[in-house]
Amino acid sequence: MRLRERLDRIERMLAVLVERQTVRDFYTVEEFAKIVGRAEYTCREWCRQGRISAKKLSHGRGNEGEWRVSHEELLRYQKEGLLPLRRFG
Repeated sequence: MRLRERLDRIERMLAVLVERQTVRDFYTVEEFAKIVGRAEYTCREWCRQGRISAKKLSHGRGNEGEWRVSHEELLRYQKEGLLPLRRFG
């Protein structure tokens, strides 16, 4: 039984590693936040303020859409950081 438990543990760890290495065209705010190690709220505010280049896509639940961050923007953020704060008005 001990060997089976170890194999199950290894399989779970491999699944997590594969998920981390999967490249997607777009990430949800939740996925983006996990990758960059920040809170979802913070990343959502960055999208809203234009600090991260993101698109708001409708998802069929009410009038509000969900922010999506492209893989290219994720790479840009990891290399360069946040975009300058946009000035309104």
